[in-house]
Amino acid sequence: MKQLKIAVIALFTLALTSNVNAQDANNPWAVGFGANIVDFYNGSDFGDQMKDLLGNKDWNFLPTISRITAEKYLDKGFSLQLAGSLNKITHLRVEDDSDFLYYSLGAIVKYDINNLIGDTKWFDPFVYLGGDFVSVDSNSEGMLNIGVGFNTWFSENLGLNFQTGTKKGFSDQVRAHYQTSLGLVIKFGGKDTDGDGVYDKDDACPEVAGLVEFNGCPDADGDGIKDSDDACPNVAGLAAMNGCPDADGDGVADKDDMCPNEKGTKANKGCPDTDGDGVVDKDDKCPNVAGPSANNGCPWPDTDGDGVLDKDDKCVDEAGPASNNGCPEDAMSASQMEALSQYSILFATDRANVTKVAAAKLDKVYDLISPVENVIFVVEGYADNVGADKYNQYLSERRAESVKAYLVKKGFDASRLEVAGFGENNPAENNNTAAGRSKNRRVVIKLSDK
Repeated sequence: MKQLKIAVIALFTLALTSNVNAQDANNPWAVGFGANIVDFYNGSDFGDQMKDLLGNKDWNFLPTISRITAEKYLDKGFSLQLAGSLNKITHLRVEDDSDFLYYSLGAIVKYDINNLIGDTKWFDPFVYLGGDFVSVDSNSEGMLNIGVGFNTWFSENLGLNFQTGTKKGFSDQVRAHYQTSLGLVIKFGGKDTDGDGVYDKDDACPEVAGLVEFNGCPDADGDGIKDSDDACPNVAGLAAMNGCPDADGDGVADKDDMCPNEKGTKANKGCPDTDGDGVVDKDDKCPNVAGPSANNGCPWPDTDGDGVLDKDDKCVDEAGPASNNGCPEDAMSASQMEALSQYSILFATDRANVTKVAAAKLDKVYDLISPVENVIFVVEGYADNVGADKYNQYLSERRAESVKAYLVKKGFDASRLEVAGFGENNPAENNNTAAGRSKNRRVVIKLSDK
């Protein structure tokens, strides 16, 4: 008994002087000691058993340290506990009806309920399941052990343990019973190499003293950003700048700012661009007038004011459209355009070949448009509504291509003829009559609006 008291005092002193973290992951080992109560079932149904558990007439209690445990934290809230207990049985069915010893040795797996409900720091409820070898008087057997309990922590390492459960055998050598225990529990085993208060298991920098909020890593410049994430670890800076300073407050860290004393934009590496033309002021020969970088930030001139810049204008002093490179184009006269609109090249049903009648019209069209230079024409093909839409679209394109081929064969520049098929769209006449449909199987030629 004296040696047991010395061991208790030693463990208690260790708990009070230890500075390791109280979390299971950091203090994986635990020992416990206390007293236990054994209460044998005296009823067959659940109600009788509960009355038996809550009553105290047949509790068996040994007024000394009668239960010792050793525990190892496993992972994710699970731990393995080995326990040995001793008791003197004086109450089996009624008070003082027995006088024999009880002892048990066993192992249980505990699960910390805080993993489901959230960490309560000082209070750790758990459930457990395991098995014990139990000996009572001259009988013994293996028994299933299941129950609940909790640890209440007074400090980082010292706590109070309570657990209660039921043990039930498989061969009826030992009567089923409750066992409840109360005692002290001590956690230990944590390691903190750099002495910064963060255990090595959770310390991202275990060899260098750091701060708890940075998982044990240092912050040399004290700007609230740990050195490993700090792009400027020796100069205090801003979190938004990854720990680097920004003297002009333009959102570009000084180390990346081409103009650290002038407020600029990120797109321009911290330099200003007054006219917003993409050429920073220090490189812009016209900083107050927008212009392309190819012209050093100055606008290109347009001498003739035709909207085509001199650099692209082949007729700098004569206004002309962009489609003709800034040069004036030879357009058709109003009378020529009126004459062209009168020619509608017609086709037979489901045909795209140019007939003799159509060829005669195309010869006249050729004579009308061939003298006109610098103009692009569009050859538009159409179909009536007989047949599928998709096929009529295809047929209209073939008709337009057929007319283009005819004009090119006569000598017209193919690059000045564009082809478009419109299928059944835009009918010239009503498709409900044969005469109307015949007018809709057509090709017309127009000036391009490009």
